[in-house]
Amino acid sequence: MYRNKRSMELNEVEVWDGNVANSHALRQASVDVVSAYPITPSTGTVEAYASHNANGYVDGEMIMTESEHAAMSGCIGAAAAGARAATATSSQGLALMVETLYQASGMRLPIVLCMINRALAAPLNVNGDHSDMYLANQSGWISIDACTPEESYDLVLCAFRIGEHLDVRLPVIVNQDGFLTSHKAQNVRPLQDEVAYDFVGDYKEVNSMLNFDKPVTHGVQTESDWHFEHKAKQNKAMMDSVTVIEEVFEEYAKISGRKYNMIETYKADDADVIVVCLGTTYQTAQVAADKMREEGIKAGVVMPRVFRPTQMDKLVEVLKNAKAVVCMDRSAPGGQTGLLYNDVTAALFNTPYRPLVSNKIYGLGGRDINIGHLSTIFKDAQAEIEAGKLDGAIQKWIGVRGPELKYYSVEG
Repeated sequence: MYRNKRSMELNEVEVWDGNVANSHALRQASVDVVSAYPITPSTGTVEAYASHNANGYVDGEMIMTESEHAAMSGCIGAAAAGARAATATSSQGLALMVETLYQASGMRLPIVLCMINRALAAPLNVNGDHSDMYLANQSGWISIDACTPEESYDLVLCAFRIGEHLDVRLPVIVNQDGFLTSHKAQNVRPLQDEVAYDFVGDYKEVNSMLNFDKPVTHGVQTESDWHFEHKAKQNKAMMDSVTVIEEVFEEYAKISGRKYNMIETYKADDADVIVVCLGTTYQTAQVAADKMREEGIKAGVVMPRVFRPTQMDKLVEVLKNAKAVVCMDRSAPGGQTGLLYNDVTAALFNTPYRPLVSNKIYGLGGRDINIGHLSTIFKDAQAEIEAGKLDGAIQKWIGVRGPELKYYSVEG
């Protein structure tokens, strides 16, 4: 039974941006505590949720803190006490949260974080890339990626079910592209409040600090005696979460008609050239792939819907027939190859499959990536197939000004 103060009448199709979509998912999940600090471009998520709270639609607490570190600390305290907790952030806010991210995952607290992906300073930039998504990649949080406001709405609801499952009990990040999704109004087909809450379900307390009949301690010191075993158990829960994620996606498809997969694919089964990417680029790449098909290039697109835990076996399955794989990383790699490239090459390394694998760095700080860029990437990869080798460097920077900046030093 829906347990907020009152339900909101929703149209069959609403026009929401990604932040507003997040706020309705948090409202429908009847979050007990949202602890937050505003930062562009994620402010709209907690701002809209605060409006729902102030207008009597939420039976929960909205806490404004003095920093993002404090915001996640508030979520940790609430979750440890036995409450459903959530927040939102971006970029520098995530960087300030990093210490507490490890606290949340290590304490096995199923907090949901709506991450509106944005570039990390310096230089200061408020536009979208995946630097913050990548920063959190080893923090022990499940990380899921959305391309549209509707997908983010769906996946935030799924995140509560996934993280709170008794076989998982881990925090979950739901990513969306800053401005390209967070501030772009699109059609969203929401569930009615009661249906959404029934899907999420009542919060299941585990080791609640307010259960005085069963006293517990969170965040204890372990040192070498037990730290290794604790982290191994936490990692096992992360890797085993795949089964739960797939089950939740299946159940959500039954009530929404929208099916999500661990790895999304578009015309990849028979593709010679496959682009692997995240976020809104997945949709743009689909249009480019259709264009390439018309020109005789068998193009396909792959997106890891679940970024963490890494889906190595599934990556191999969707890429094994490709002759060339182009890994698109929207984050400055800091003197190495990008994370998607590393994931893909690690997955393929101990297999008999040997496509030409290249790394493209693109779209930093909100720099546009368009159908023309992606069409050229497909064509260049096809030419490399015909030549039997990469054309120059393993890593190339797409759309950057200055020819001396475009190439990584390792030759292919």
